[in-house]
Amino acid sequence: MSRDREVLTGEHFLNGDEACAEGAIAAGCRFFAGYPITPATEIAERMARRLPEVSGVYIQMEDEIASMAAVLGASWGGTKSMTATSGPGFSLMMENIGLGMMMETPCVVVNIMRGGPSTGLPTLVGQADVMQARWGSHGDYGVIALTPSSPQESFDFTIRAFDLSERFRLPVFLLSDEMVGHMYEKVVIPAKSTIKLLRRTKPRKSGQEFFPFQAGKDLVPPMACAGEGYRIHVTGLTHDEQGYPLITADAQERLIRRLCDKIRVNTDEIIQIEEIDTKGAEIVVVAYGCTARSAQEAVQIAQRNGVRVGFLRLLTVWPFPDKKIRELSRAGVRTFVVPEINYGQVAREVERCADGKEVILAARMGGAVHTPEMILEAIEEAARG
Repeated sequence: MSRDREVLTGEHFLNGDEACAEGAIAAGCRFFAGYPITPATEIAERMARRLPEVSGVYIQMEDEIASMAAVLGASWGGTKSMTATSGPGFSLMMENIGLGMMMETPCVVVNIMRGGPSTGLPTLVGQADVMQARWGSHGDYGVIALTPSSPQESFDFTIRAFDLSERFRLPVFLLSDEMVGHMYEKVVIPAKSTIKLLRRTKPRKSGQEFFPFQAGKDLVPPMACAGEGYRIHVTGLTHDEQGYPLITADAQERLIRRLCDKIRVNTDEIIQIEEIDTKGAEIVVVAYGCTARSAQEAVQIAQRNGVRVGFLRLLTVWPFPDKKIRELSRAGVRTFVVPEINYGQVAREVERCADGKEVILAARMGGAVHTPEMILEAIEEAARG
């Protein structure tokens, strides 16, 4: 194992939170603002130690509201920035997450999900923030949320989250969970030279010709940051292409359609899934996060018992892979089984896209993961159907 000033290369034994922090460092994150909260605190602790080693800045804010505001400000100052939290803190961040969406501010927001609502289960697992990640702040806007299932993916997906935030100019969510966050496994960190990073597009026009919110065909405007010689005005109000408030229905129509469509029209670039043995399957198990680990074993047991079952793992939960679910439902899948640690959030999305095919929810309310046997029971119920 070697250690340079920025990236700790080689093989490490890390939990998911620590791996997330190292992924942020490898992605070029040099500013972290946050507030301690179980089960995400290990991310802040590691960033507090690591950022000074790479000429970065860590700051513990007075609360999650201020943390999110500081992250947005750092990004407009030209620095890749991140915060991390869990359920109650995620709720507090929502107003400023909406501000980040309206101002098209690239940054990463990590939510290590625990059982809720309210204080809920501070030290135990949950997956009930999926819909909050999509619809938590008021108004319409596009969303990207990645769902790792291992410490290695916590590292890899954090880098991808930064890339997507830079590419599409918005806060991107890493939607992990307590089990993945606190799980220790081998994490391989590649050499810095092998990590290819995306950077936000910079303006090519002169200062007088440049409009900060004028987008091209990909619907993503170039971003000029403070101090780069451009006149910049940013606001949470509905605004024109110059960034100045314009409170009309026409301005709202143009702006909000673009904020949504810059994600909608690029879903093929954003969505990632893992598909195993779905061809010819009559039953498909759809899972994400820590639940996917139990689900994969349940699928393997069912296959050995002669059940024609496949597995679809969501690496990206938002945008939702509508087309893939519809494709499977039209290719002969008659039942989808959705195990998740909530009372049915992704299951409802699967049902929406399943063309009337049966959807069986295998739910846990929080506090513990599914055993493979629990998911196997749902698969067997589908097979008897």
